[in-house]
Amino acid sequence: MVTEAVPTAGGLATPREGRVVRNLRTIGMVTSRELIRFSRSPARIVTGLAQPVLFLFVLGAGINPLVGGDDAGGIDFQQFIFPGVIAMSVLFSSLFSAISIVWDREFGFLREMLVAPVSRTSIVLGKAVGGGSVAVAQGVILLLAAPLVGVHLGVGEVLAALLLLLLLAFALVSFGIVIASRMQRMESFQMVMSLVVNPMLFLSGAIFPLEGLPTWLAVATRLNPATYGVDPIRRVLLDDVAPLTIGDWVVPIWFEVIVVLTLGTLMLALAVRTFRRTD
Repeated sequence: MVTEAVPTAGGLATPREGRVVRNLRTIGMVTSRELIRFSRSPARIVTGLAQPVLFLFVLGAGINPLVGGDDAGGIDFQQFIFPGVIAMSVLFSSLFSAISIVWDREFGFLREMLVAPVSRTSIVLGKAVGGGSVAVAQGVILLLAAPLVGVHLGVGEVLAALLLLLLLAFALVSFGIVIASRMQRMESFQMVMSLVVNPMLFLSGAIFPLEGLPTWLAVATRLNPATYGVDPIRRVLLDDVAPLTIGDWVVPIWFEVIVVLTLGTLMLALAVRTFRRTD
């Protein structure tokens, strides 16, 4: 039963929202709040796009003459890092979107949400959907730069990349919520995330090929879950790019999808459990 009648002073019965409807509305409202907050922060929009653009057009153009096609999987280096730059944008935006939880805690709004007659799971899901939507939107904007670096995409490639970006954002936002739910100050959250984001980025293969690496570095890249989010995006957007391998085994895209999906599911479950203990 979705609704039930509640008697009023006039003797009439008015419907009261059931738990499912109430929690769905909560998810929608928290998601809308995250999107409105993002749209009202021009500085966040600009900075979220500035770093990927610098990597793509400044770093890529500067290193391309030095690297050459043979050292970038047989393709132009600027084209090689294009999918990695998109994934980098989603990674940064997803993880740092959880800072809204710390912000709400500092200003008391989080406590108001926690005492409301709604499930804390719905609050977490709203935060995850809102943060993931913002991250994917930034990735889609960067997809528009594909012709500028000589990458030509069809409808199929764009749709496949969009699904992979959604999956990556889901996993990373959930991970960010886990960390944010344990933080009391924004300064602490920013320091911790800086220590997390940079290793995840540089060990994911977003900036350099994963072939021919020293053994210790090759092992580190294969243990990095972000690697399994970046590689399928690159294989979808670029033709004839070298796939991720573990030893002599070529890792299929479906396996990478399972890895990221499993990570996201586990992180979301941990985020819900941690958030329920948040005071």
